[in-house]
Amino acid sequence: MKLLSSILLLLSVTASISDARRASTSSLTSIPRRADLRKPRVAFVKSDGAWANDAKEVRGGDGGGTATMSNEMFNMVKALVGVGVLSLPAGIAAFGDNPSAAIPAAILIATIGAIAAYNFSLLGRLCAMTGATSYRSAWEKSSANPPLGFLDHPVSSKRFFAILAYSMVLGDTFSALFKTFGMSVSREAALVGLTVTCLLPLCLLKDLSSLAPFSLAGIAGMLFTAVAMAIRFFDGSYASADSGLAMDVAESLRPSIGTKGASAVFSSNSFILICMLSTAYMAHFNAPKFYLELENNTIARWNTVVATSFSVAVLFFIGIASMGFATFGGASNGLILNNYSTKDSLMGFVRVAVAFALVFTYPLAFVGCRDGLLEMLKVPKEERTDAKLNNLTYIILGTVTAVAMKITDLSFIMSFGGATLGNALIYVYPAIMFRSAVKNMGDDATKAQKLEVYLAMTFAALGIGMGAVGTKMALGKL
Repeated sequence: MKLLSSILLLLSVTASISDARRASTSSLTSIPRRADLRKPRVAFVKSDGAWANDAKEVRGGDGGGTATMSNEMFNMVKALVGVGVLSLPAGIAAFGDNPSAAIPAAILIATIGAIAAYNFSLLGRLCAMTGATSYRSAWEKSSANPPLGFLDHPVSSKRFFAILAYSMVLGDTFSALFKTFGMSVSREAALVGLTVTCLLPLCLLKDLSSLAPFSLAGIAGMLFTAVAMAIRFFDGSYASADSGLAMDVAESLRPSIGTKGASAVFSSNSFILICMLSTAYMAHFNAPKFYLELENNTIARWNTVVATSFSVAVLFFIGIASMGFATFGGASNGLILNNYSTKDSLMGFVRVAVAFALVFTYPLAFVGCRDGLLEMLKVPKEERTDAKLNNLTYIILGTVTAVAMKITDLSFIMSFGGATLGNALIYVYPAIMFRSAVKNMGDDATKAQKLEVYLAMTFAALGIGMGAVGTKMALGKL
């Protein structure tokens, strides 16, 4: 947590000192501002697109956003804390089976969170530097190579992985809920039935505005899940493999405490957890949106929002990961809820909360995947007829359901998606964009900005290395 705050605080202090120095020696000429979100305010780019000689650092400022800092923090935490957090105990179990393994895991969660927060902040500063209003336009305006279309594939794939994870969790959750009520329904049957009766009709809706409030249920469901897991850990309901509730689950899901503790983190299997975290923290595609919506979006205020939000997410991740792992050890499932008995009434309410949140937020994620695919295929908006959208909905939803029926390990999706897509979107692409933007500034770039390029590229190289090892380890789980 200290590392996270230090990185972002350093950036804020550097910008403030530089502003004070310039104010004492010269006055800045008027810098163009944007009237609304469609006309980006640029921090040191002239209206004709040229770099301004009298504004050498990103300061940020009143860009027309209306969201308060508290609103931004809440929405950012909501974007970060998703269903993927329920697979993190399995990430720890990939290298350890003793509760002490949760200690280095917590350090990894905090460290990866700090780096992810730095790059999230960097994307906001890129918007101030270039006048960009989205991840795509930041790539375009920074003149990063390869061409812009190169972004479409990982972004669309990221969205596909998101709804795939949703379907997998829903299949497991509804199957468990049926068992709670005394009905034996397989995971596959539950998923197909849910898809046909609920998900398909919702995904065919042309106006999803009525579903937006349900997104709040997501963070509430995760909070309830964390509390319930803590209760079950401390009350000893699953204290051993032969305890009361533990006897109601399959033997492979019962608590399994071994001897692989903290030192086991030095195993290459720890890269599975690291790459799962790249998926868990993967909200960076929306960083420009958050920056532009922030009222009086100075870089200092932006960094405060990012640091606070990621700190809350880090604590959330550590809590769920450590509680789940400490309860079940090496037996922690890719979806930790599967470890809990279907006769456990408290966890039954958790499953209901998670299922409710996912069903009504599924269409919101699905539309992003569908529209991203249309963008990748370069289908003009005027050609996106209702019939074409419906047909594409059938194809995507059918494909996702088929894959979710075949792949049952959520931790694989999390680790493989993080190793390939998460690392690219979080570490690699922002560094490339920042390097290009600073290069385009020429002599207007400060020494600090030029040095920061090395830091960003170091994180990019780290992301590539983690991705290569993580991909190999994730595929080894199949």
